[in-house]
Amino acid sequence: VMADRERAGRAASPMAAVLDSQSVKTTESGGPRGDDAGKTVKGRKRRALVDTDGRALVLDPQAADIQDRDGAGPVLRPSRRTLPFIVKVFADADHAGDRPATATSITVAIVRKPEDQVGFAVHPRRWGGERFFGWIRRNRRPWKDPEATLASAQAFLHAAAVMILVRRLGRKA
Repeated sequence: VMADRERAGRAASPMAAVLDSQSVKTTESGGPRGDDAGKTVKGRKRRALVDTDGRALVLDPQAADIQDRDGAGPVLRPSRRTLPFIVKVFADADHAGDRPATATSITVAIVRKPEDQVGFAVHPRRWGGERFFGWIRRNRRPWKDPEATLASAQAFLHAAAVMILVRRLGRKA
């Protein structure tokens, strides 16, 4: 991640990140899963903390019935050991509340959609998370979550993120 950030002319260590989640269906192989009532998906939620350009920093699959405000802590807490330089995280309104705000010393900034918005629009600062999920779905394995364990689901998410970085680093500057 640091090498790709430097290649892009950015500082090696990000000071800001984006927190987002994606609900995906699971297969019959079993493992932890739940119902995401908002998206009407029975499966898992992939939670990702990415830098503002969409590079993966922390990936954590969880059952889909865990609300975003409850699932943010397990993503933010481990980031303090490996990413102590992050001071601000941008998230959507689903991450509003005391749990994400008090999980760590990181400031959680909620990016809300404008009140006059109708339909889809790209929101400043939040597009990095959506971009990451779009990139990993190009890989064959992560289009659905067929894994029986959360550890193997997390490993395949990391593999997809590494493939993206390798391709980016292989490009000429």
